[in-house]
Amino acid sequence: MVDTAPRTTTKTSDQRAAATVPAKPAPDAVAAPIPAPPAAPAPESPKVDVAALGRQLLGTWADIRLAARERAAHPDLQRIEGLTMAEHRERVLKQLKILVEQRAVHRAFPKEVGGMDDHGGNIAGFEELVVADPSLQIKSGVQWGLFGAAVLHLGTEYHHRTFLPGIMSLEVPGAFAMTETGHGSDVAAIGTTATYDEATQEFVINTPFRGAWKDYLGNAALHGIAAVVFAQLITKGVNHGVHALYVPIRDADGAFLPGIGGEDDGLKGGLNGIDNGRLHFTDVRVPRVNLLNRYGSVAEDGTYSSPIASPGRRFFTMLGTLVQGRVSLDGAATAAAAMALTIAITYGNQRRQFNAASDTDEEVLLDYQRHQRRLLPKLATTYAQTFAHDEFLRKFDAVFSGKADTDDDRQDLETIAAALKPLSTWHALETLQEAREATGGAGFLAENRIVGLREDLDIYATFEGDNNVLLQLVAKRLLTDYSKQFAKADAGAMARYVVAQTAERAYHGTGLRRLGQTIADFGSTARSVSELRDTNTQRELLTDRVETMIADIANRLRDARRLPKADAAAAFNRNQNELIEAARAHGELLQWEAFTRGLEQTTDPGTKRVLTWLRDLFGLGLVEQHLAWYLIHGRLSPQRAQAVTAYIDRLLERLRPHAQDLVDAFGYTPEHLRAPIASGAEQERQDEARAYYAAQRAAGTLPIPEKTRK
Repeated sequence: MVDTAPRTTTKTSDQRAAATVPAKPAPDAVAAPIPAPPAAPAPESPKVDVAALGRQLLGTWADIRLAARERAAHPDLQRIEGLTMAEHRERVLKQLKILVEQRAVHRAFPKEVGGMDDHGGNIAGFEELVVADPSLQIKSGVQWGLFGAAVLHLGTEYHHRTFLPGIMSLEVPGAFAMTETGHGSDVAAIGTTATYDEATQEFVINTPFRGAWKDYLGNAALHGIAAVVFAQLITKGVNHGVHALYVPIRDADGAFLPGIGGEDDGLKGGLNGIDNGRLHFTDVRVPRVNLLNRYGSVAEDGTYSSPIASPGRRFFTMLGTLVQGRVSLDGAATAAAAMALTIAITYGNQRRQFNAASDTDEEVLLDYQRHQRRLLPKLATTYAQTFAHDEFLRKFDAVFSGKADTDDDRQDLETIAAALKPLSTWHALETLQEAREATGGAGFLAENRIVGLREDLDIYATFEGDNNVLLQLVAKRLLTDYSKQFAKADAGAMARYVVAQTAERAYHGTGLRRLGQTIADFGSTARSVSELRDTNTQRELLTDRVETMIADIANRLRDARRLPKADAAAAFNRNQNELIEAARAHGELLQWEAFTRGLEQTTDPGTKRVLTWLRDLFGLGLVEQHLAWYLIHGRLSPQRAQAVTAYIDRLLERLRPHAQDLVDAFGYTPEHLRAPIASGAEQERQDEARAYYAAQRAAGTLPIPEKTRK
């Protein structure tokens, strides 16, 4: 029988161990009771306060998240496996109407149109929809986070009054028509045009060639009756770059309006509850006032004006107002990884396989070191992402609420978004795949959700900007900051800076000089491990790698600005891979710092000790992944590199008894997970099997193995 009751998150480590890791009976044990409770841990063994940790993981908008999770636990909003594409699409559309009825999607809109002006809380609640169905999360994101947000952030009061009520009520389902078949991440180069006709005071919209068709658009294939269309704005023969216009696309019967056509993208690799499609435009006319003109206006006579003089800065400012998509993907991907780990670790804590240490009982999967190596480092990364995301969300809220809305604040937000979204979406895919393999054939069954989540989240690595392209934006920002510091420095000064990074600040300033010595210098492996445990040591190891990589690349690219355009592009291209690696290292450092700050806010001693081990596993895991770099650059000796791996193995042993508590703290109940293998059914099967064999042994009816007779 499958237990569907919600799992409490207030059990102690002792109680959970008794519930999930049955004790092994002696060879002559009787059939019942099974399992026997394990011995109590030693007094110094730390315990996790699961309830308090769970509240901490919920972050700044905890109550909103809890309400959103309660909503996501309702069957009416959940995905049903096995639906056809058409059935899934219609179900998700009906679910959007439920969200409207429950006023679950209006928090970010202005109070004057029925919203709450709560930008951070809106994202916190929205990203929890991934628990119910990623298709629901993304389709609602298309409607209110892209289509509606574009009108809100790129439009002015007229557009708010005219268009937002219908968008908010779902009376006007809409598409966000930015991406083109021929241009995805390179939005500045899109081919769609909006040319102003002074005689009629209208914009004429065209997709002049096949590559300019708007593509992959949610709500475009069936449900959308309007779209925010991004196009090159042309007036008086001058192209003023990409701007957005509100464009009706279908009539009340669902037929395309004159000049508009489209196609259904059809079956996809995931997210098939969303009606993605293509749109094309031929001499489609919209009134001048349909230009969303917060950052660029066209007067009746065709005169263009903008509060931002620089075309480049104007373009990035417009796109920056839509950064919330990357924020929500970071949070949703982290939630998906947390669910996958909850399923896999719960199953691994119950499933038994192979007689390794006993003649009568098989081992729990999570007791195997390899199983711990597969799952616990990913758990550490998920915790780091959880803490980093809450800080990221607070930064987003500060910018969009106006509390911290300078140009520097917005640029910082854009950089953080471009750094964290790639890491979290890649991590989610890796974690889902590892969780699938770690749960064997059971994980491949659709009923246990892992494969479905993996399919749906695949595209998250491409949504809102390809991950590699986003990391290039981060690297360029790091190079810009670096070049400002050395704007007038010669090559010798830059070389001296690089030397200082390795010889002065990084080594002498923090004890890394000692870390780089051989174990023979210390005469003790234990002492080298104590260095690795030090917070400042980990910080310097991670920081030094980022700074040295950027300094090295900047030195190689220093003269590129003086080269012809083609040669400069070639120089940048030769360093592209290292730039992306440096940006990724920067994002990992942001996550480690956030984890460390979260750790500092943990008050319960036992929880803090366990989280410290988990933070160390994350930080030293990053060092282990990049040991080649640390060895090549002389940051670690070969002996000390071995100490990194040895200590990680020790951390895994320490964390293993707390693994269940750490995933239970995520707070997902069986109604959220909807995975039979994480419901207690596996524990019942194992108990039944062990009781069967114990009874046979007690009765003397258990057949004797052939090899025993020999």
